[in-house]
Amino acid sequence: METYKENLPITAWAEDDRPREKLMGKGRQLLSDAELIAILIATGNSDESAVDLSKRILASANNNLNELAKLTVNDLMKFKGIGEAKAVSIVAALELGRRRKETESVKREKIITSNNVFEIFKPILADLPHEEFWVLFLNHAGFVLKKELISRGGIAGTIVDVRIIFKAAIENLSSAVILCHNHPSGNTKPSEKDIQLTKKMKEAGKILDIAVFDHIIVSELGYYSFADSGAL
Repeated sequence: METYKENLPITAWAEDDRPREKLMGKGRQLLSDAELIAILIATGNSDESAVDLSKRILASANNNLNELAKLTVNDLMKFKGIGEAKAVSIVAALELGRRRKETESVKREKIITSNNVFEIFKPILADLPHEEFWVLFLNHAGFVLKKELISRGGIAGTIVDVRIIFKAAIENLSSAVILCHNHPSGNTKPSEKDIQLTKKMKEAGKILDIAVFDHIIVSELGYYSFADSGAL
């Protein structure tokens, strides 16, 4: 009986089983990931309902929303029934979810441990296919004044100008900074360039009386802290 229902278009399903009606009548929490995506794309293709197509898209990402968020518009358009508009809708929805996580993380304004920094930057950096370098600017009590993207690079690295970081620190009246970048490879071990940059930042900070509290390397598997490792 279930197979029969899956072969029918959504408009032919019982009203309580249709994703939109289910959301309105029972609440968004009761919908599966596939049903939520089906609402975004609205229609499937000649062989699949919107829900079945959504299930197949999710399956391609191991039913993992973090993996799904890595797909580009072009990746999604490879699925029959997903045109540019539908693909853009999916990407936009996942980006909103990522930004919501980012907003929630930023509410943890006081930095006490390296994990506090990781929680701020994991939603921003963990899933990226390229490297980005960010800085947290802190006041004397360890509260976050601002976080700022310093540079964006490729898979293997990104160029960081120490002068830009300290210029921004001075402009924000920062007493300290925390550096953070990602390794798309998943390996959090610092490279020789990471080590040299950290040393350079620490020495420059001493001259300007702006402390470098830590340098965090983020991946989807976890993080590395220079401070926790005694390398700072």
